[in-house]
Amino acid sequence: MTDMERKTFCAALRRYGAQAQITMAFEEMAELQDVLCKFLRGRVDGDTLANIAEEIADVGIMLDQMAIEFEVEDAVAEQRAYKVRRLRERIEKDG
Repeated sequence: MTDMERKTFCAALRRYGAQAQITMAFEEMAELQDVLCKFLRGRVDGDTLANIAEEIADVGIMLDQMAIEFEVEDAVAEQRAYKVRRLRERIEKDG
């Protein structure tokens, strides 16, 4: 995340509080789940891909705030790198 994004997310956590932002993270993840389920059920219209992009962005914003709140930004980056590396190795192994 950029420095400006981090400052904005910290300000949001201060203003609204951790509990409210955790609840918002739940809500945003549920909205993403809902739009993806609609996609899988074939309920696709002109706004579907835009809605998916919007909800992925919302979830990403909330996840960044969670990493800040729980002071796990470095651990998240390490886990992400590890899991991407593991996925790449599995793909290469399976040929």
